[in-house]
Amino acid sequence: MKIHIKNGRLVDPKNKIDVRRDVFIAAGKVVAVGAMPEGFHANRVIDAAGLVVCPGLVDLSARLREPGYEYKATLESEMLAAVAGGVTSMVCPPDTDPPLDEPGLVEMLKHRAKNLNQARVYPLGALTQKLAGERLTEMAELTDAGCIGFSHADVPIADTNVLLHAMEYAATFGFAVWLRPQDAFLAKDGVAHDGEVATRLGLPAIPSCAESIALATILTLARETGARVHLCRLSSREGVALVRKAKAEGLPVSCDITIHHVHLSEVDIGFFDSNCHLVPPLRSQRDRDALREALADGTVDALCSDHTPVDDDAKLLPFAEAEAGATGLELLLPLTLKWARETDTPLSAAIARITTEPSRVLALNNGHLGVGQPADLCIFDPEQHWKVGPATLKSQGRNTPFAGLELQGKVRYTLVEGHVVYEGL
Repeated sequence: MKIHIKNGRLVDPKNKIDVRRDVFIAAGKVVAVGAMPEGFHANRVIDAAGLVVCPGLVDLSARLREPGYEYKATLESEMLAAVAGGVTSMVCPPDTDPPLDEPGLVEMLKHRAKNLNQARVYPLGALTQKLAGERLTEMAELTDAGCIGFSHADVPIADTNVLLHAMEYAATFGFAVWLRPQDAFLAKDGVAHDGEVATRLGLPAIPSCAESIALATILTLARETGARVHLCRLSSREGVALVRKAKAEGLPVSCDITIHHVHLSEVDIGFFDSNCHLVPPLRSQRDRDALREALADGTVDALCSDHTPVDDDAKLLPFAEAEAGATGLELLLPLTLKWARETDTPLSAAIARITTEPSRVLALNNGHLGVGQPADLCIFDPEQHWKVGPATLKSQGRNTPFAGLELQGKVRYTLVEGHVVYEGL
């Protein structure tokens, strides 16, 4: 299939392109940008006048709920949600049922995803067997099966000695360790930020120091072992300050934050809105502003959706009992654009946070549209307004704090390896 995408505004942060320019695709790759190659005859022409053409989005945290949680979502529904949101590559955490701690499970997930011919899936392997925090998994075998790193998802590793050995082993073989910093004892049973809102509502709280204490431990072990560490879903002002200092020191660390924490704070819980029950919890407005600042200055490398489909029954419970999580794959792009408009961030810099930078975290040579690259593209209308709601979302999990909100920016086409896998109105 040869495709000619014409008249679009091409935004390719890695190649420093932000100009109206045509893109030519053949055999699943970008074969030219700008002038049409000699002898090129397109099978399809996409007129992108008024639209933005950019690399496909790379999401660093998307739970696809398979295997084990198919009643919450299926691979089919969530892959469709991904391409509807312009996401062409996504990282799947290991907290499935059973966890991704054996090569066979990883190979099955990769095979299922590949057969759907939609977005690319990059699994994270479990750091310890059954995520029990005791015995390390066979990281080399899991890497051969397709894992791009190793994580403990949201399950704490209480034994610091186990974490030390895991990071030593990972450093020896060059594996990446993905960790969400949170002290298990300080956060025990907590569901909201330790602030005025939790006090007023009588909700069990999680203090910010639960993140910073765990983060200090992780950074100390990274310094000791030399392991490459990615810090998942930071949420606090103190947390980003520690990461900023670690990066200045030269530690091999990167980090991401969720699109929810860029826009929301503890006050959005309102009167026990369970859609705002998230992990980590929504923190103070001062924390939110610090996250925005860190995202702008590069301390935070990437934005992720933290897509976590939850069934309706699990959300229709009192706040403290409701299951944490929200849909996010289809909201990653418009909410990133919203942040960019509110902070006067150039479009290219905003797009980089969901394409080029997460690709760099993954040590993959994608997230850009250089000649010879796989043709993974997102084409979107930056001006189109749409309202978030069950009828406008493809994901099986429809719960989101942004339900009813009108957003700006809508995906029109998504291409993976030169194939149009999604075409919207």
